[in-house]
Amino acid sequence: MALNIVQLRESLGLSQSEIAQRIGISRSSYIKLEKGEYDLKISEANKLADIFGISLEEVESGQYVDYEKYKEMIQYIIRRFPKGVPKTKLAKLLYLVDFAWFYNHYESMSGMKYRKIKFGPVPDSYFRAVEEMEEDGLLRVEELPYLDSVAYSIKPTKALDNKSIVKIDSEALSLIDKIIYKWRSARTNEIVAFTHNQLPYSLCSDGEFIPYELILQEDSEYVY
Repeated sequence: MALNIVQLRESLGLSQSEIAQRIGISRSSYIKLEKGEYDLKISEANKLADIFGISLEEVESGQYVDYEKYKEMIQYIIRRFPKGVPKTKLAKLLYLVDFAWFYNHYESMSGMKYRKIKFGPVPDSYFRAVEEMEEDGLLRVEELPYLDSVAYSIKPTKALDNKSIVKIDSEALSLIDKIIYKWRSARTNEIVAFTHNQLPYSLCSDGEFIPYELILQEDSEYVY
C-alpha cells in the first residue's frame, strides 16, 4: 500500500509549514516532498518518521511496512532453532524469505527495504526489532566467542510460546520452512557467501538499498 504523507499530515492537523519547520527544511522543499520531487536526508527522514509515527523504511520506500509481521517472521524462525541461531544467519534467512516471496508473488512478505552492508543484506530495522523483542522477553541474545571477534546467538524464551502467528498465512509459513530446512545445518559463512553472490547483493553499491526486482533475474535454483 502506498504511503500518503499528505493524508498523514492532515490527519494530525498539521500544516506544510509546521512539518517543514519540525524537520528542518523550507516549506517549498516540503511541498516538493509531497509531490515526490524532494529526497530527504537521513536525519530529515528520521524526524518525519517520528512525527508521523511510522518507520524509517516507510518514509524511504513510500510504502507501508508491516513491522509486526516482520517480528512474527523472526518469531517463527527462532522457534525452529531452540538451541539458538547466529544473529547474522537469522538476518540472512529473513532476507531469503522476503526475496523468495517476491520472486513468486512480486511483493515482499514484510515490505522491509534491505541495504547492502558488509554483513548484509539487512533492513535498518532488523537490529531494532531484535532489541525490542529482547526487551519484551521473547528472545535473548548471547555473546559467543568467534575467532578474534564476537558473534551473537539468538535464542527463543518460554514467553515466545504464548505468542501467536496471526499475520503470516500457511503458504508463507511453508516457504519459511523450506528455507529453514535447506539452511538449518549450514554455517553462517556459507549462507553469507550465498546471499553475497546473488545478483541483488552483487549488483548494488555499498550502503545502497537493494531493489527486490533484481531477484527476478536470478535462476530459480539460486533464489534460496
